[in-house]
Order: sequence, then structure tokens, then C-alpha cells
Amino acid sequence: MDIKVLGTGCANCRNTIALIDQVAKAKGVAVKLEKVEELRDIMGYGVMRTPGVVINGKVVHAGGVPAREMVEQWFGA
Repeated sequence: MDIKVLGTGCANCRNTIALIDQVAKAKGVAVKLEKVEELRDIMGYGVMRTPGVVINGKVVHAGGVPAREMVEQWFGA
């Protein structure tokens, strides 16, 4: 699973990465987690509010830290 977290490095972006990593490990799901900080690249996904989350090329969340339940659903909870 290829996951990108879009954001410029704010606390919410760091918290989102940590949450995704925690849930993936708890579920035993192998993920490639990447941080995208370049504003031009973030805008390329059409995300105007960060953090944004892109899974396998599709934007699944934007604006604020996602709820743990939402992240668990991404991994098939």
C-alpha cells in the first residue's frame, strides 16, 4: 500500500504520519509511507488544506488529523 501524507511539516502532518504508521503496524499491513512537503506537489493533488492523505494515488482525506477509526477503515478494519 502506497501512502503519501501531504503537508509542509506542521504538527498535524507529523501526527498524521505517526497515526498511520501505528495503525498499519497494529493491523500488520505493509505500507510505503511518504511525506510530500513541496507545495506544488500538494496542489497537484487538488488538496487545499493539509494534512492530506493519498492512498495508491487517490486522495482519501484532507484538512486536519484523520480520526483513528477512519485510518483503521483504510486498512480494512
